[in-house]
Amino acid sequence: MGKDTRRKDAGMTTSEYAMGTIAACAFAAVLYKVVTSGAVSGALQSVIGKALDAQF
Repeated sequence: MGKDTRRKDAGMTTSEYAMGTIAACAFAAVLYKVVTSGAVSGALQSVIGKALDAQF
């Protein structure tokens, strides 16, 4: 019986890192578009305005 020469995969390969990076960038682009859209921007400004006008 010979020595087991099979390699165990314990992490991501370079191609998996590349695909993960591309997916993260695509998600960031979509999130940026959503946050900078008119409706979301107006809602965020409204929430921030109400928070700043709050009486403590």
